[in-house]
Amino acid sequence: MNQELNRDLLHYEIAGAEEGAPWLVFVHGAGGSIRTWKFQIEHFSKDFRLLLLDLRDHGYSKEMTPAYTAYDFDIIASDILNVIDELNITKAHFMSLSIGSVILQKIDILRPKLIDRLVMAGAIFDGSKLMYAFVHFGKLLTYILPFRVFYSLFSFIVLPRKNHRLSRYIFRKQSQRMTTVEYLKWVHLYKPFFKLIKEYFKRDLTRPCLIVMGDQDHIFLSSAKKFTSYQNNAVLSLIKGCGHVVSIESPKIFNQMASDFFNGLDTPPSVQADQPIPYKWRDLKALGS
Repeated sequence: MNQELNRDLLHYEIAGAEEGAPWLVFVHGAGGSIRTWKFQIEHFSKDFRLLLLDLRDHGYSKEMTPAYTAYDFDIIASDILNVIDELNITKAHFMSLSIGSVILQKIDILRPKLIDRLVMAGAIFDGSKLMYAFVHFGKLLTYILPFRVFYSLFSFIVLPRKNHRLSRYIFRKQSQRMTTVEYLKWVHLYKPFFKLIKEYFKRDLTRPCLIVMGDQDHIFLSSAKKFTSYQNNAVLSLIKGCGHVVSIESPKIFNQMASDFFNGLDTPPSVQADQPIPYKWRDLKALGS
């Protein structure tokens, strides 16, 4: 089901099981869109009522009102909560990707009773010094370079290997819908970013949380390990042979892990990626379309 155009609300789509089934809300990362979850929709629609959202300035969530000169996580989280309230959702599972996990952390702080279980793919609980410096100077570099050049460089830092190529391709394609002005507003999130993740790290997690990381996620894996060692309700599962975007690089294994977790089953601490990522542009375009 598609939402009618309403600039007061994020663009959203509802798919999957009929009314009465448990809700599962998807929160994509920066530069993504509803299409980020193309490898998850069919699998989870069998058992859940899916709420898929385009974050502000992403996908079809354009020219939102009210408008802001810069964003913080209260604004981004409130956008999602406005849709959830519009649909009268009082309890839901949540799934996030990359910086979507930080947005989900803010939702958990603002509305803790809303969340049943959380699955965070490529979760972010801290950033390396390299990431901090790169994001800090991102705004300055964007005045020198077109933001798509900067975004391409950023994607290579986060996803440097050949088997990360599909993830890079999909996110670059989706980010083409953003303008430079929109992109700069999201760059401003680096200011509240580090404060929020420190606050959440020290806060006791009161609901079950599965964190799925690739063993090649060289920037964010160490902080995910530290977070799960500190939190009694958080479980870490590694997919070997994957980078930051495990839900795209090894969707079958990721989907099964998340399904088992939502159903209260144990997930393995680590598993090998299930399929090779194609390298030919023709195959990449077919998968990323």
